Amino acid sequence: MSWLEFLVLCIVVEVTPGPNMGYLTSLSLAKGRRAGLLTVAGVAAGLSVHAVAAAFGLGYLVAASPIVYETLRWGGIAFLVYLAIDGWREAGSGGADAPEAKAGRHFLRGFVTNVLNPKSVLFFVTVVPRFVDPADPQPVLRLALLGATYVTVATAVHTALVLAASTGERLLSASPRRVLVQRLLALSLIPIAVWLAFGTAR
Repeated sequence: MSWLEFLVLCIVVEVTPGPNMGYLTSLSLAKGRRAGLLTVAGVAAGLSVHAVAAAFGLGYLVAASPIVYETLRWGGIAFLVYLAIDGWREAGSGGADAPEAKAGRHFLRGFVTNVLNPKSVLFFVTVVPRFVDPADPQPVLRLALLGATYVTVATAVHTALVLAASTGERLLSASPRRVLVQRLLALSLIPIAVWLAFGTAR
């Protein structure tokens, strides 16, 4: 399979609704563009960890170990539930964050959400290797290229999503029902966590 086919696959995967799309949309609507973009950077860093691990074969160890995989899976699910609860509590505390208040936290949340995402593990272990020729003399470089391609596509899609969703933040901040809407957006992460629990079960 060619690199171009992999590129098309990456685009299809990333425009399909999932945990990242749901979280980035709700966060950007509630907290604004800056919070969303900081989270996108964290997401990219988290995906890069999976890409590097896959290039050196570490992803197989995670996927092959039921204990490690289940720990990762339930850790990711629990973290999404935590984000939902925290978002509910933060509703009403204001719209976009102060310039330096929570930059590190948004980045860290994006990072942790993706490091603990079992879908990322499965993608890099079961899908990416199909685009590597068994006769390739340098499979690690090929895997690194494919990983970089996926992270780049994901970051581009996530950035576009944040820019689009954050346009509603100003309207939301001026709405008398702002707190209610922010809490509903936070609660929208619960169905995503449930979907992740059933969708990644083995």
